[in-house]
Amino acid sequence: MLVHGINHFKQSLECQGWIFPCFRFYISYPIKDEKGRALERSAFIGDILVDSDVTERKAQIDEAMLTEYLELQYLAKALPEITLIDKKYIDRLLENYSLSVTHLNNYLDCPIKFYYQNLIRVPAAKSESMAFGSAIHTTLQALFEKMRANNNIFQSKEAMLDDYRGAMYRNRESFTKEQYQRRIEYGEKILPAYYDFYFNKWNKIVIVERAIRNVEVDGIPLNGKLDKLEFNGKLVNVVDYKTGRYDNARKKLKRPGEGEPNGGDYWRQAVFYKILLDNQKSNEWQAVSTEFDFIEPVKDEYKKEKIDITVEDIEIVTSQIHDTWEKIHNHEFSKGCGKEECHWCNFIKDNELHVALHEAVDEE
Repeated sequence: MLVHGINHFKQSLECQGWIFPCFRFYISYPIKDEKGRALERSAFIGDILVDSDVTERKAQIDEAMLTEYLELQYLAKALPEITLIDKKYIDRLLENYSLSVTHLNNYLDCPIKFYYQNLIRVPAAKSESMAFGSAIHTTLQALFEKMRANNNIFQSKEAMLDDYRGAMYRNRESFTKEQYQRRIEYGEKILPAYYDFYFNKWNKIVIVERAIRNVEVDGIPLNGKLDKLEFNGKLVNVVDYKTGRYDNARKKLKRPGEGEPNGGDYWRQAVFYKILLDNQKSNEWQAVSTEFDFIEPVKDEYKKEKIDITVEDIEIVTSQIHDTWEKIHNHEFSKGCGKEECHWCNFIKDNELHVALHEAVDEE
């Protein structure tokens, strides 16, 4: 079809007196994938071969060019390794170290990410999305705190929006002028609708922004900060607010399985919170579930996802805690994950900070 179209166009112009010099063009396509498996030609290539007298020719690649290409492919997939700072200094950083679910998730995602963000704490500006999420959390914290202080009566939507505007103003350095105005308007749109959607459904027997420290599991110190605890007697449902697209969060809610042997970050967070509460000696609460409350609507509908936690879930995450704790204290965070989307691995490669590159493990 493509060849016929070109010929028809050429003939129509020739009738108008156009003269075409001889020209040629080349189309290349792979016959094998990166693992040496044969590939089928696309329908586009097949049509050209059927409708024309084009002949196929196997290209001969210059050896030096092929070597350079293979080196680039290796570097793109390789796992970077960095030189760590002084061992004694790292030991000092770990002297009073306590593991949070954020640190656990970051280590399982990429040890180098944990090293830079959570251990040596490289300074980084708060992003627009992080600052917006912080303002939303602060607003909802104030909503429930003021309800408890006002005989269990919620403040008005306008008072809630005043709290939101104040929280955004305190985070204003994280936004450009345009971003700030856009986020203000977006919050003013979604928060009143969120308020109306849940006003008659909210549990008023709550504790908000509960910091939990001095908890040990098999001698490993853990900590966490929970957005909200909802009570039914001594039974507790932990609520965690999430900003961002609901569709992007679905994979993070999954239990361990094919393609995600460690489970999703949100699933692990839910289980970690239960482990925290179950091992806190100062109360008799029983954590039965964790609920993720998505503040940004999907087609004007607000979503929640509740994870009921099993004994098997607790065993898996407890094992992850043990394994990660041991690796952190063995200073096993010099090798990165090598994932294409990993900011820190790409930073190492782009700035040639790696001291070695290791082949990525083939998941298949």
